[in-house]
Amino acid sequence: MPTRLSQSLRRVITGRVALVGLLIFLVFGATVLPAQARKAEAASAGSGSPDVSLFYAPEDLTGMAEAYGETGRAEYIQARWTFDLAFPLVYGFFYLTAITWLFNKGFQPGSRWQLANLVPIGAVIFDVLENAATSIVMGMYPQGAPLAAALAPWFTLVKWILVGGSSVLLAVGVAAAAYAGLRRSRRQL
Repeated sequence: MPTRLSQSLRRVITGRVALVGLLIFLVFGATVLPAQARKAEAASAGSGSPDVSLFYAPEDLTGMAEAYGETGRAEYIQARWTFDLAFPLVYGFFYLTAITWLFNKGFQPGSRWQLANLVPIGAVIFDVLENAATSIVMGMYPQGAPLAAALAPWFTLVKWILVGGSSVLLAVGVAAAAYAGLRRSRRQL
């Protein structure tokens, strides 16, 4: 199944599609992200946010829920299912299209490296799982949601590992595509 999905993506993702992914990412980052960051800072009352943390404990998440207050928790939940649903799709589309296109240029079609284009999909999935778990904790406060509070830090950690991995893969793709391009141009001389 993963191999078929990766192959299907490689067939439909062209340089133009990757360019669209890059443009959407840049426009979103320049227009939507700064305003949302200011709103999130205000809603958090300076206590931080679990989705930008790498490590936190369930007690930290509960402490954030308390610090946010009723209005802040409501704003947090709304942001998770509006902005923070859109942002993973935007960065996921960017990484997916860029990695797929670059790896198509830099690696042979049968290379196991071609499967790396699926990593951003995992990042998006774990971002949504994180949003669900943290929203449950915020929504259930002060009653508590121990399972969601225990899972949220793991979802966040895996999300960041996969996002970071996507960034590394993007750099590998740039290097591999550049190297393959140089080799092709040398053969033509």
